[in-house]
Amino acid sequence: MTRVARRPRHSAEEGQSYQGPTVSARHMLELVRETVPPVHPAGLPFISAGLALALAGRNHRWPRRVGLLAAGACAAFFRHPPRVPPTRPGVVVAPADGVVCLVDSAAPPAELSMGDAPLPRVSIFLSVLDAHVQRAPVGGEVIAVQHRPGRFGSADLPSASEVNERTSVRIRTELGAEVVAVQIAGLIARRIVCDAHVGDKLSIGDTYGLIRFGSRLDTYLPPDTRPIVAVGQRAVAGETVLADLR
Repeated sequence: MTRVARRPRHSAEEGQSYQGPTVSARHMLELVRETVPPVHPAGLPFISAGLALALAGRNHRWPRRVGLLAAGACAAFFRHPPRVPPTRPGVVVAPADGVVCLVDSAAPPAELSMGDAPLPRVSIFLSVLDAHVQRAPVGGEVIAVQHRPGRFGSADLPSASEVNERTSVRIRTELGAEVVAVQIAGLIARRIVCDAHVGDKLSIGDTYGLIRFGSRLDTYLPPDTRPIVAVGQRAVAGETVLADLR
């Protein structure tokens, strides 16, 4: 009997087995990217210093562990998670992650020359465990940026708005409403980073700054605006709605 030669079946199967792991690895990489947030550029020197210590002490247990621990802690602190701002017009979103510690009315920072009339204010306290990047509470044009030196007292105290070091950013929306976001240094926060400049056009939720190691964000709203958050509520930067300007 004449035998009929059969084509090898392993080629197709091998092709499938080859594609499978590739797709799976790509999928896993995407999952990792979605789960582990990127790092703000301001944190790279601190992370690098920790890794350098770990590398220098790689042959010694404690320097290696301390370096890796420091690098990991800095990477967590300077994380820059993606956020999706609301799409409906006229809203003011939280400029920072944290807990709403104060909802009241107060005069805006004097250095902005906006007068002494009290404006609605929402204050958010950031612990060292929160992401410390700041985001634009509204979309519009930056019309003023003012830095004022001050103390480094505990940022969760009401007096921090007046006496602590701060940087104020005044934003005017397309409809003419003005919202002020104030970065306030805390007890161990010794560096305020503000990348916004007069004339910049920001979209709602855009990252514009960072405060290192514990701080507070005050948001001043236009007159007669009613905040819709409460003390003790947790805010998510760029997503939690603080007020509606309409």
